[in-house]
Amino acid sequence: MVGMAFGTDPAIHAYYEARAAEYDDWWTGGGRFVDRERPGWSQEVDRLVTLVATLPPARTLDVACGTAFLGRHLRGLIVGLDQSASSVAIAQSRLPNGVALVGDALSLPFAAGSFQRVFTGHFYGHLPPAERVRFLAEVRRVARELIVVDTARRPDVELERWETRVLDDGSEHRVFKRFLTGAQLLKELGPGTEVLFGGSWFVAAASGPSR
Repeated sequence: MVGMAFGTDPAIHAYYEARAAEYDDWWTGGGRFVDRERPGWSQEVDRLVTLVATLPPARTLDVACGTAFLGRHLRGLIVGLDQSASSVAIAQSRLPNGVALVGDALSLPFAAGSFQRVFTGHFYGHLPPAERVRFLAEVRRVARELIVVDTARRPDVELERWETRVLDDGSEHRVFKRFLTGAQLLKELGPGTEVLFGGSWFVAAASGPSR
């Protein structure tokens, strides 16, 4: 993985920009996902939404916010950040009391201590080691708490792999992906980490000095 990039890879940026309009199909089971077998998926999505919606209100930065499918359920002042302008436009329409901005998740354009919490969904699990270190350093610079939501480890998949993603236009894109456990997040996020959700499809953990 030496030299591998996700957050700084122009090809990855282009992929997510192209995917913005169809991104929510992955969550809702629409589009290309209609016929995909995912037992219990919808129920876990509902549970995850409930978890996000019941987090204590906070001044929150949603990093790699995408379309704000989850972020719109956060309470408090919400700032969404994503490198995709098309995703940011969708996110902004879902954050009437917040703001969504185009920006770099690995070089956050905010002063130290600007937020109480950083929230990130399905971003951390794509990062290779060097970018994980960089991301966590940026998170700790701008906020005291971090909440990570990502894809759970399943028996039928390896811990990490390259995936070929196909968009509605037929284009193919290679994306690096890790599948995570609660124990893995406890280890990687460090002391003060608590597992909030552990399902067949999703895992979530919170890290911060108050935990």
